Amino acid sequence: MARYTGAVCRLCRRSGEKLFLKGDRCFTPKCSVDKRPKPPGQQLRRRRQKLSDRGLQLREKQKARYSYGILERQFRRLFTQAERQAGITGENLLVLLERRLDNIVYRLGFADSRSQARQLVRHGHIMLNGHKTNVPSALVKEGDTIGWRKESTTTEYFKQLTQSIEAKSVLGWLSLDKKNLVGQVLSLPTPDDIEATFDGKTIVEYYSR
Repeated sequence: MARYTGAVCRLCRRSGEKLFLKGDRCFTPKCSVDKRPKPPGQQLRRRRQKLSDRGLQLREKQKARYSYGILERQFRRLFTQAERQAGITGENLLVLLERRLDNIVYRLGFADSRSQARQLVRHGHIMLNGHKTNVPSALVKEGDTIGWRKESTTTEYFKQLTQSIEAKSVLGWLSLDKKNLVGQVLSLPTPDDIEATFDGKTIVEYYSR
């Protein structure tokens, strides 16, 4: 299955809520969910049937996938890894999703959305522990540092970022040197640290059938 390349606002409308896939635009009146809250596609005049339990489980799983921009095969692999870990599978899954490098780049404020963060990583702009990497799915660990490749600090994007980064804040399990634009993972996140738009327990129920 190829990566979705259509309008991401359709994904939010399909989910019935904001997934914040377009960064700052989601907080403005231009947000499609506010302007057109109905699902995409032709609106038929018939009674809308209530979603089944299976339908609700699928919706939660898709919301998680859309939020982090992950393909089904990648998502299932992370779920299997979460199952093998000690603890609650749904919470383990959420922590694994947050540990992805593209998500960390987004959480540090280096990008306005996860898709933009993924592009920065793929184009080789990001350094992980002093080494260049282009793997957005790499899982960070406690103590890891995330910075910019020296050549990338001369780009116009980086220059604009140095001016806008002052207005941004990071989560408590991360730290950011705003002068040098170097972030660090102080500790692994807990479910309480993450504002999830989906229910991990429902996703576990989906894959358990």
